[in-house]
Amino acid sequence: MNIHLPTSGSNLQAYAFLVITTLCWGMNAVLGKFAVGEVSPMALVSLRWMGVVILMMIIARRQIVRDWPILKKRLVYMLIMGSLGFTGFNTLFYVSAHSTTAVNIGILQGSIPVFVITAAFFALKARVTPMQIVGVLVTIIGVVIVGSGGSLDRLASLALNRGDVMMLGACALYAGYTVALRFKPEVSALSFFAVMATAAFVTSLPFAFVEIHLDHFLAPTSSGWIVVILVTLFPSFIAQLTFIRGVEILGPGRAGVFANLVPVFASIFAVSFLGEPFEIYQGTALVLVLFGIWLSERGKAS
Repeated sequence: MNIHLPTSGSNLQAYAFLVITTLCWGMNAVLGKFAVGEVSPMALVSLRWMGVVILMMIIARRQIVRDWPILKKRLVYMLIMGSLGFTGFNTLFYVSAHSTTAVNIGILQGSIPVFVITAAFFALKARVTPMQIVGVLVTIIGVVIVGSGGSLDRLASLALNRGDVMMLGACALYAGYTVALRFKPEVSALSFFAVMATAAFVTSLPFAFVEIHLDHFLAPTSSGWIVVILVTLFPSFIAQLTFIRGVEILGPGRAGVFANLVPVFASIFAVSFLGEPFEIYQGTALVLVLFGIWLSERGKAS
């Protein structure tokens, strides 16, 4: 793969892509709350990726045909990427929400950049500067403030349970996916994503069958279908395409830091759509997260 050094213009483009990505992922947290009692976790995972596959077959058919000679040589790689980065992460994310608190999930999602930078260092021998480390730590502080609700007592009372461990596993999977994007074949983002979305849909089906077998399956209600459509369009379709492009420009380590915006945006959506109040601690966290991203970008390795 030929990697081109980004220009300042492409940096700005990547920042825009990654902000859109994290906006969509922040929306996903709120949509996940709306999904409870309206559609079961694996029904939502399978339907969202089926919807993406249908969309990709409509809009990316030409790109897929054009790129197929290259794509078919990397099918194993894309199967692994789709199953772990998409199905694996989504499954652990939605299931963990049933056995841990939103506070824990918010804090644990802040571990993604740590996993990304660590994996990029060991797998890609990527340089990590002291300022990048400081930037990650500052953003994590912001995430912890959001997750703890600004309460030290609430933070001190947290304890790992099965849901916490599952969420950490989800973060590790997505970090591995982020780093592995560096090895994507030289094809269009649309055709690349189409194959991975297909892999995600296919690999989600066994989990859906297990959910049916355990009598935990809940077909979407009318409200559930609205959630499915929104999750398909925003977190699954738009966010993944913008994320792939952002990683393409900035690399996994720098792009991964933006994941810390997710809990901040999730809080903003919660205020707007769930009627939750916007507190001073959320504003403080937003400043810290943005400052941490700025530090990480200033300290990027040449």
